[in-house]
Amino acid sequence: MRVAIVHYWLVQMRGGERVLEHLCDMYPQADIFTHVVNRAKLSPKLAARRIHTSWISRLPFATRHYQKYLPLMPAALEALDLSAYDLVISCEAGPAKGIITRPDAVHVTYCHSPMRYIWDQYHQYRRESGIGARLMMPLFAPRLRQWDMASAARSDRIIANSAYVAARVRKFWGREAQVVHPPVDTSLFAPSDEVSEEYLWAGQLIPYKLPDVAVEAFTASGRRLHVVGTGPMLPRLKAMAGPGIRFTERLDFNALRRAYARCKALVFTSEEDFGMIPVEVMASGRPVIAYGRGGALESVVDGLTGEFYHDSSRDGLLCALERFETWLPGFDPRDAINRAQDFTPARFREAMAQHIAAALAKNDARTPAPSTHAKAAAPELVLL
Repeated sequence: MRVAIVHYWLVQMRGGERVLEHLCDMYPQADIFTHVVNRAKLSPKLAARRIHTSWISRLPFATRHYQKYLPLMPAALEALDLSAYDLVISCEAGPAKGIITRPDAVHVTYCHSPMRYIWDQYHQYRRESGIGARLMMPLFAPRLRQWDMASAARSDRIIANSAYVAARVRKFWGREAQVVHPPVDTSLFAPSDEVSEEYLWAGQLIPYKLPDVAVEAFTASGRRLHVVGTGPMLPRLKAMAGPGIRFTERLDFNALRRAYARCKALVFTSEEDFGMIPVEVMASGRPVIAYGRGGALESVVDGLTGEFYHDSSRDGLLCALERFETWLPGFDPRDAINRAQDFTPARFREAMAQHIAAALAKNDARTPAPSTHAKAAAPELVLL
């Protein structure tokens, strides 16, 4: 069986690329297809793989400005020839599932998210874009939505990374999706004997993640907060931060693990499709204060491994901090560590293997078996 894995783009290592690594472990001989690739930014495991790119990669400055070519990506996907492959796994967060397979091939989509910038976060992305994108988005977004919904019918089975994403798949694509949570290598994290009074916020400093809410709340309360990350909001956040807030733009992996294990708690202000950082922090034996929307509801256990708040404002977070600190003395790190074990790579691979096997079996069942009867002789062609 020849296997192809289609990923939207490979220009950095984030959660989607970590999932891709585990799919490559499941299918070591699989070929990877993507729009653009920057091997220097990939892990050694991915950089060493056989990677094919669409014609988007031949356009000017494609590895840096690939998102500007979004309207061209459906045509680029459909130009990829995957006729040699028996099983195709597409990883969807940008355009990936729209490839065309053989009629008898099996196509399984693992959906991190339907494209946010044309669906539920369209207006937010447009507000935050430059003037050129603001003018162009209303022109190409309607047709891209039509293609996105139509191309969802090309997948034999859709697997979502959370129930939250499965609901959006149902809403935007009209398809039912199974849920397999993404893998988190919990063995890489461990608790620490030293825990500080400093809370932790980690991630990209971009508007939808609401780092400003955390900075406002901790400035108002006088509590200590360590903000780890970089992005366009950094100068404004530094200007509004109180004396108890410090910023670190980048940490290597060992330093990040120490920050997880020693923080008083992770503050998770964004509404994410799943969110791997809360699981990594729980695997480090620390609790999570999370906005009660999105994938965090599927990983954090309220009152046991963390605290939810449902008002996304500064005041909502301040109330959550007050509630959290009342039960924190009874917090047991083992509860957080045990909860994190529900999201291990082994569980991911086992669940994915079951769904892929079911899709293959269903495909075999609908493929007509060859006839065992002798074929009638073909009529002789007579040229008149």
